[in-house]
Amino acid sequence: MRTGVAAGLLACLAAPVAACDTPRPFDFPASLVRGGADLAAAWFAGATTIYDHGILGDAVEAAMLTVQVQGRDCPVVTVAAGAGHVFEDTAPRLADLDGDGRDEVIVVRSSLTEGAQLALYGLRDDALTLLAATPYIGRTHRWLAPVGAGDLDGDGRIEVAYIDRPHLDRVLRIWRFDGASLTEAYRVPGLTNHRIGDRTITGGIRTCDGRTEAVTADAGWSRVVAMRIAGDRAVMRDLGPMGPDALSAALRCGG
Repeated sequence: MRTGVAAGLLACLAAPVAACDTPRPFDFPASLVRGGADLAAAWFAGATTIYDHGILGDAVEAAMLTVQVQGRDCPVVTVAAGAGHVFEDTAPRLADLDGDGRDEVIVVRSSLTEGAQLALYGLRDDALTLLAATPYIGRTHRWLAPVGAGDLDGDGRIEVAYIDRPHLDRVLRIWRFDGASLTEAYRVPGLTNHRIGDRTITGGIRTCDGRTEAVTADAGWSRVVAMRIAGDRAVMRDLGPMGPDALSAALRCGG
């Protein structure tokens, strides 16, 4: 994970404001994302080298996840990854997965011995709480790369998707969150979104002409693929050859 030094967090205003000031994270400034429901922002903190995987270009990962809460004082709340764990990710993702009007924070949480899992955090009773997680992959130095969240099967519910072992298995896995647990809904083989050592995760979720799709590379990194679920089956469209800007263009509905 790339590290950096920023000037520190801006002070939150004590009086009511229309929006919280943008925070400036110390350790991982590129991890800052803005919210829109109950959370104003989220980012990683607490650089650590306890996990020597280095899948994102170096062996520096985050020990803490921090959020800024919408409200009068824009309070900041932090949670640790936990003993023997790190956040092995580029940035948190914010989405209301269960339709309760509150953001879930979607991150990759890795065990030093059991590998990665997709974890969901949320604000409960003023604390940032681990709400649910997928099973660990099962061995150290095994990772998953999030794709994003969206209604991929058109049923009106939001799913969350990731690529399981993007350098090995290359399987897109899609999960649903019911407010208490994650349940796997679909698996689609032959897709990937990350190369070993890259500091970014490519692709994502797009909605073009009313249709929500996951945009990734094919397993050989030669084609751009858009995938959605229709009738409980994966429908994949070839959007063209892979190129330097092909995935970002596809996310802008260019393919």
